[in-house]
Amino acid sequence: MALAELVDIERNETGIAAVLQALAEEFGDRFQTGRAIREQHAHSTSYIPAQLPDGVVFAESESEVQTVVRLCATHRVPVIAFGTGTSLEGHVNAPGGGISLDLSRMNRVTAVNAQDLDCTVEPGVTREALNTHLRDTGLFFPIDPGANASLGGMASTRASGTNAVRYGTMRDNVISLRAVMPDGRIVQTGRRARKSSAGYDLTRLLIGAEGTLGIITSLTLKLYGIPQAISGGVCQFPSVDAACQTVIATIQMGIPVARIELINALGMRSLNQYSKLSYEESPCLFLEFHGSETGVAEQAELFGEIADEYGGGPFQWTNVAEERAKLWKARHDAYWAGLTLRPGAKALTTDVCVPISRLAECIGETEADIAEHGLIAPIVGHVGDGNFHVLVLIDADDPKEVADAEAFVGRLNMRAIAMDGTCTGEHGVGQGKAGYLVHELGPGLDYMRAIKSALDPDNIMNPGKILPRAQ
Repeated sequence: MALAELVDIERNETGIAAVLQALAEEFGDRFQTGRAIREQHAHSTSYIPAQLPDGVVFAESESEVQTVVRLCATHRVPVIAFGTGTSLEGHVNAPGGGISLDLSRMNRVTAVNAQDLDCTVEPGVTREALNTHLRDTGLFFPIDPGANASLGGMASTRASGTNAVRYGTMRDNVISLRAVMPDGRIVQTGRRARKSSAGYDLTRLLIGAEGTLGIITSLTLKLYGIPQAISGGVCQFPSVDAACQTVIATIQMGIPVARIELINALGMRSLNQYSKLSYEESPCLFLEFHGSETGVAEQAELFGEIADEYGGGPFQWTNVAEERAKLWKARHDAYWAGLTLRPGAKALTTDVCVPISRLAECIGETEADIAEHGLIAPIVGHVGDGNFHVLVLIDADDPKEVADAEAFVGRLNMRAIAMDGTCTGEHGVGQGKAGYLVHELGPGLDYMRAIKSALDPDNIMNPGKILPRAQ
């Protein structure tokens, strides 16, 4: 089974030519067809081959998005939404050509309702930009996938990240949204009320749809008060199993941990090299607690006691903001750190998620698989919710290495599914995971195809993503 489902989509040359001419007249220099910019908009941080769009439009308003979609709908030309290009599974590739709709200039925070703990933003606002905008309000938006992704892209891929164990994922933090649908009409999926029983949940239908059902043009998001106190630190363990057992015990005891991240021994070696750290090359948990001054101290001490029971420790923690920032900067640099283990290699990065009770077993079997096949592949994970990532380093020009890596990822996906888990906890499906949905969802795929066909009968919205070839 090939890892990436690079579905062949027939090009509509006549329609594409008509759309290119019309967009040039409508948008002037905000419409580009140069190869370099088209390559940028098929950008992928993975090894999946780029498939270039025919042109790129830089939209600045919802009405302009509507104009592009209506034009593409009239001529049956694909349209692919683009945020910051940080997705990992070929989400922004254009297998049938068409138009890349760059939303990065739709970057306004249009409302902050501090009393209601919510805000409304355009899709090109990044998570860091939003939190900078909020800094004087005492509020913040907690979803942190690592990359400074756009919030529209984060909603489209149902992103989560390091804070998900406490604050949930994008699915839990989008109150409502607006989107341009395949026929060019605008839908508003809800209001600002925190709950509703009014009809189908269109908000969550579009969250995680990866632009295959509509293009998000506005998001209303939950906000949270900045904690009075934050403590964080690192705890080392004799084995991955001991670290995972500590995670399970911590969650089961109800300790309100905000972040709990696993780095295996090879991952720690790479972090030491890249971030100039001096930890032992053994599995580590990176943790953070949010709350009151006394609360975070008590939580840290209780965690240290649990870790000690499993042979871990000592738990080195601090409430000094600068020290915590350095720690989490190192964690967020794990991707770049991993590349130092094999200079010149490409990274095939993948993720799975399993019930937390199966986490130690799944990671243990995965490490054994890596060792058996001689791969270089550090592991990091948002283990508080059973999610972990593997960074497989390969020579992308060596067909055997690519095939070996694909085979490994295939085994990993099937291992997670066999443990009642999922082939992707947060990367999304795109092209890279499409082939495994039939194993995970079975007949559910038929209903997904029915929804796609009903909403997008001409298959213009980001075609070739999520849904695998029908067998």
